[in-house]
Amino acid sequence: MNLSIVIPLLNEEDSLEELFSRIDKVCTTSDLSYEIWFVDDGSTDLSWSIIENMKVQHPQIHAIKFSRNYGKSQALHAAFERTNGDVVITMDADLQDFPEEIPELYNMVIHDNYDIVSGWKKKRFDNVMTKNIPSKLFNAAARKVSGVYLHDFNCGLKAYKKQVVKSVDVYGDMHRYIPVLAANAGFRRITEKEVQHQARPYGTSKFGTERFVRGFLDLITLWFVSRFGGRPMHFFGAVGTLMFIVGFLSALWLGISKLIDVARGIYGHLITNNPWFFIALTMMILGSLLFVAGFLGEMIIRTNREHKNYNIDEVI
Repeated sequence: MNLSIVIPLLNEEDSLEELFSRIDKVCTTSDLSYEIWFVDDGSTDLSWSIIENMKVQHPQIHAIKFSRNYGKSQALHAAFERTNGDVVITMDADLQDFPEEIPELYNMVIHDNYDIVSGWKKKRFDNVMTKNIPSKLFNAAARKVSGVYLHDFNCGLKAYKKQVVKSVDVYGDMHRYIPVLAANAGFRRITEKEVQHQARPYGTSKFGTERFVRGFLDLITLWFVSRFGGRPMHFFGAVGTLMFIVGFLSALWLGISKLIDVARGIYGHLITNNPWFFIALTMMILGSLLFVAGFLGEMIIRTNREHKNYNIDEVI
């Protein structure tokens, strides 16, 4: 199969039929065999009923229904496990992405041998203050921290080699950082393609400005995990050991000073009256705790961590 198209959705009843019609037309015209995986992330409207009705007439449609809203990363994770296409394309269900971009994205992965082709919505039709400007700041920070130079990490329209989606573990809110996760896993042929964007024709956006706050926090997490996720003792152990040594040497210096004073016949200078005593004690305690944290981290990563934290009601 040439293509697997993954479409997470939440309350998009008005756009689903038009979206499928455009995808089917594009793929049929380009002679691409395809499947579609809709993931209903807890919709409360008629989205699931519409998907069921389309499934009856179009066997290339598959769908997963979550018991409640779990988020886009979980939706992608559930679909990625089931895709069969040589190329996997993700896109949003709100018709802001153009299905007509699919053939070129597919060709860039297959013929140009890219691992990932990320969409770049250079000309956006979103609110300037609440989305465009925060998005530019967020993307600039993401490029700087991650070392992956894409203009639009948040664009939902992306194309992946099958091996990428089967190798990368998407969890939490990490869907926007799949290119970074892939680069850390050794998939370095990552590029971007300028894609068309239009204002949402139906419904309302499911993401507010708070997604940028979560995005920055996830970026910090990703930076740390990418460098120390497999060896937490290298970070916590090193910092803890350094703090313990500084604290121990400070306490040793205080003890030697006290002995020198006693040897000179100077009494009455209590070590506990010196603030350095409490600083040294605190550093030794914190150093020990950080070292233990590193040790526990090493133990934890040796267990089989499972990110499947969602419940599926139905798969069709």
